Amino acid sequence: MSWIVRESGFDPERIAHHGNKFMIGNGVLGYRGTLEEFGKSELTATIVAGLYDKVGDKWREPVNAPNGLATTVDWEGKPLSVLKAGPRVEADGNGGGPELVAHEQSLDLRRALHQRRSVFLMADGTEVTITSERFCSAVRSELIVCRIAVESSRDGALTIVTGIDGDVWDINGPHLERMESESDATGEVVLLTAWTQELGVPVTVAETADIVGEGRGELLREETSIRRRIHINSRAGEPVELVKYVAIFTGQDGAPEEDVRASAVQSVSEARQLGYDRLLLEHAERWERKWEASDMKVEGDDEAQLALRYSMYQLHIIAPDRSERVSIPARGLSGQVYKGAVFWDTEMFMLPFFLHTEPEVARNLMMYRVHTLDGAKRKAAEYGYDGAFYAWESQETGDDACTLFNVNDVFTGRPMRTYFRDKQVHISADVAYGIWQYYAFTGDVSLLLDGGAEVAWECAKFFYSYGYFNPRKQRYEILDVTGPDEYHERVNNNAFTNRLVKECLRIALDVMGILRTHNPRRYEALAAGSSVSPEQIRDMHDRLYVPQPDVETGLIEQFDRYYALEDVSLPDLKARMLHPHEYLGGGNGPATTTRILKQADVVLMLHLFKGDYDRSVKQMNWAYYEPRTEHGSSLSACIYAMVAADTGSPDWGYPYFMRTATIDLTGESKQYVGDLYIGGTHPAANGGAWMAAILGFAGLRYDGLKAALRPALPSAWQAMEFPVRLRGGSYRIRISREEVSIAAHSDNPTAMRFIVGDRELAVAPGQDVCVPYEVD
Repeated sequence: MSWIVRESGFDPERIAHHGNKFMIGNGVLGYRGTLEEFGKSELTATIVAGLYDKVGDKWREPVNAPNGLATTVDWEGKPLSVLKAGPRVEADGNGGGPELVAHEQSLDLRRALHQRRSVFLMADGTEVTITSERFCSAVRSELIVCRIAVESSRDGALTIVTGIDGDVWDINGPHLERMESESDATGEVVLLTAWTQELGVPVTVAETADIVGEGRGELLREETSIRRRIHINSRAGEPVELVKYVAIFTGQDGAPEEDVRASAVQSVSEARQLGYDRLLLEHAERWERKWEASDMKVEGDDEAQLALRYSMYQLHIIAPDRSERVSIPARGLSGQVYKGAVFWDTEMFMLPFFLHTEPEVARNLMMYRVHTLDGAKRKAAEYGYDGAFYAWESQETGDDACTLFNVNDVFTGRPMRTYFRDKQVHISADVAYGIWQYYAFTGDVSLLLDGGAEVAWECAKFFYSYGYFNPRKQRYEILDVTGPDEYHERVNNNAFTNRLVKECLRIALDVMGILRTHNPRRYEALAAGSSVSPEQIRDMHDRLYVPQPDVETGLIEQFDRYYALEDVSLPDLKARMLHPHEYLGGGNGPATTTRILKQADVVLMLHLFKGDYDRSVKQMNWAYYEPRTEHGSSLSACIYAMVAADTGSPDWGYPYFMRTATIDLTGESKQYVGDLYIGGTHPAANGGAWMAAILGFAGLRYDGLKAALRPALPSAWQAMEFPVRLRGGSYRIRISREEVSIAAHSDNPTAMRFIVGDRELAVAPGQDVCVPYEVD
């Protein structure tokens, strides 16, 4: 089925991968796809968006909350666990087993519902089946609900131990201390409260349960947990059902401890009154609305269809649709990898999905950058620059969580000096680019008036202070940077960086003009308090050097003297590696003296500014750089897919699209940089899969005034259909191999100009148009 992700059988080597693959979430909470009997060794995690902690001099990272779904089941004294199942002994029925004879884990994408089914065979031939399903409520953001059923083929004694486990997995923890367990006055609700070590933020997990069986059982309180042990006489063929309601509240917004606890108790009590079925119904209805605004249909390619829906699902479960003070970390809410930090991935690879489907979420993502402007200013000042230098790894304050020694040498174990933090200056340009994209797509000036204009201006000021004016060549240059290709650090005039800086300067001038019109007083205050004038920014914009295509070859040199490096093939470079996890970049990595690059760099620039380059230039650079690209980042393949489609070669791009779209389904991704574990989900790749399909194969472009469609479908695709929102209007577009149809919602505010091939038309509210078009 195109809505169900399913795995049969149990492989202990795939536990970490399945934890990523079968995740659930609601933008506030992320719960890994682990099983109820799993614990810290199996990387069970409940990640709360925006809650970070630092222990001593270790890396600061997200807090893993106590696990409110912890549940174990015993049958006649034998544990029913996939971790403890063994061969069945049939002699006298007293030993061996239980044997796991069937196991399935699945994810219902349409309802964002995790499910499992495990069948155990006991030594005496009794069959016991455990089924469960759970969801992070899309309506009640603090709530996780789980229903577990146990059914046996004969009468017997069943023991369930369930509650809250505070002994959780941490990478650089432990982050929680002073754990206190209690129950409410009724005895119906149990709580576990702990405090983060750095800031003393309270974290309370509350749980209550409905149990079909005999009594509520005895309370078990340990140092880091509170559970109930329930004894039930199970009857053959009659499922014993347990429904758990779990709420997680924190004091990260400054709420006092007593309010945090009271809110958690109230939440689970209300949830229990509503009941599982009603909670699931309201949750499923909210997800149906999400899919109405985003679901893409592909005809002729079932594998791509499922992969695209899965990619969109992964974006939806981490989308900050309730807060503008959090964004999407590079590994989503799947754990503590990459310090739970927000990277440029958000603006470049995730923002487009939300711009086209949920502009409200897109606004929150960019308002996060507004709220973290002070952190960016502090970073710029730290390095002696003016304006805003946005964090390479941003957390809740905007201060940079990235260290100067981010990777260890696999041979010596020594930390390696890297230049992610201080030389990837393009991040400030990426932020300004995202702000402008939101404004262009929506026409919503409020983002600019609420601080977006100031962000863009401060980013431009940073580049003015960072840039170098070359008096001999009478031009501005951007020196000593690291571009998207991180294998080559501290290079001069990286083409991507320079082009993005030029765009940032243009954006700053335009948004200041908008601010002057709408809020003259705020404009005057910004201009008066600035060390840089608009005229200086204009001069830098006009005279900034951006590497151009060679007149003979059409190639754009990635950075100054890139062509002077050794031109070695990727297989030959890999043959030089002495360790499978050896870092190819850094000070002396094998790739640093060669033309091998980590990920799309020049080619990414060609995608972002596709209107600036003709098809032949894109084709020449794609053909030159792709064989030299290791694709060592999950951000890379989708860019090559899009540019291939843009040049009329969708079948060249299709394998890169599928590599991107299936990365979290297959688990085939880089897990280590040096000895640093980088596993987890890949939301940038999830966004990249959507981009490759819509911006690549459908050929959709929108500049704020008109939408253009230049489709190039892969051979396997007979048609594709998808919704988009543009300037407050909703449209449904269908592309087949013979025609393009556009249906405009009747509530659209105005007509929209569309260009299909060489034909331009205005699509009025409520109008359906069909244009003959022979797709490549």
